[in-house]
Amino acid sequence: MKATYGCILKWCVFEHLKIKLINFIYQQIKALHQKLKAKGSQLIVRYGEPLKVWQALTEEYTIEKVYTNRDYEPYAQKRDKAIYAFLQSKNISFKGYKDHVIFEKNEVLKKDGKPYSVFTPYSRVWKSQFLENLPFCLPNALDDNNFFEQENKNILSLEEMGFCANFSNFPLAILDENILAEYKEKRNFPALNHTSKLSVHFRFGTISIRKYALLAAKKSDTWLNELIWRDFYQMILFQHPRVATAAFKPAYEAVEWQNNEQHFKAWCEGKTGYPLVDAGMRELNETGLMHNRVRMITASFLTKHLLIDWRWGEAYFAEKLLDFELASNNGGWQWAASCGCDAAPYFRIFNPTAQLKKFDKDLRYVRKWITDFDSLSYPKPIVEHRFARQRAIDTFKAALQKNKL
Repeated sequence: MKATYGCILKWCVFEHLKIKLINFIYQQIKALHQKLKAKGSQLIVRYGEPLKVWQALTEEYTIEKVYTNRDYEPYAQKRDKAIYAFLQSKNISFKGYKDHVIFEKNEVLKKDGKPYSVFTPYSRVWKSQFLENLPFCLPNALDDNNFFEQENKNILSLEEMGFCANFSNFPLAILDENILAEYKEKRNFPALNHTSKLSVHFRFGTISIRKYALLAAKKSDTWLNELIWRDFYQMILFQHPRVATAAFKPAYEAVEWQNNEQHFKAWCEGKTGYPLVDAGMRELNETGLMHNRVRMITASFLTKHLLIDWRWGEAYFAEKLLDFELASNNGGWQWAASCGCDAAPYFRIFNPTAQLKKFDKDLRYVRKWITDFDSLSYPKPIVEHRFARQRAIDTFKAALQKNKL
């Protein structure tokens, strides 16, 4: 595993995107700060190790209760448990609430009380419970006037925290409802502007998942399914935290990955010679975003055509994506590598050339991101599809036979 992460660190240099993401978070905090100032209050913004920050806050303020929204990622669970233990030692209660999912933890279970590992039956129960709980109460917390009054001060600047300001344009927290009307028919074509582009806002809780789930239920069952997938992967991560580093299906740990570093470098840089794969990777490298259909194609190509461990690709996406969520990223990569819950069978392998003809036949998306596409400098394919496909099938089949599955 040391070689794996050494390789990742060798090729993944993304400081500009980290700064961009920090700027997004800062912009959202600053906007909320301004809204609270209008109410005679403000945010207290601290920068540092979470437990130490809370230790300092309890020295400065008389705190009786702390309210937070739950996070299901292993790091967040560890962080919150440490803060809970500290606050408990100070006789301060720590209250956690559900926020960024519709249903969490054990709220959607099979009749035997066990969690689902297949999406379709999970989604059926999810939808039935969703309809039973309508209408949701969607109060706006900022309508309240019971805020802590304090002296007007500026919040920490990015420079004070050691970062540079980057005034990038981020996707707006606004959804064109016309997109939902044609979402099912047009969502798979990356050259079209027919995805919501709200993922970064769902990731950081700057919009309400309940509000948009209600809208999806009225306008687009296909988009609602995408929101359910998000809940599903959050549930899987909570119920099976080991998937953060290991295959959901243990038998797939026996796959003998090639892990060719030159091939990984070519994939990272968008120089595989397969246009749709390369366009997706170049879009990701430049913007921190990638169309969902192209995410599936690029992930399949890395794990099947190149036989590179899904964890390498998962880590690369984690560093690059503005909308990175551990649960969804991990679930998507394990789906592509056939080792996750309800994953695509190992023998079902995307043909990147056929996908290009189907979803970008006019090359609008490809030419947007591959400026050298028509030049002699654009690389030839680094692997031949038919050979790579058969090699993947043979490799996965051998791994499963080793485990007698």
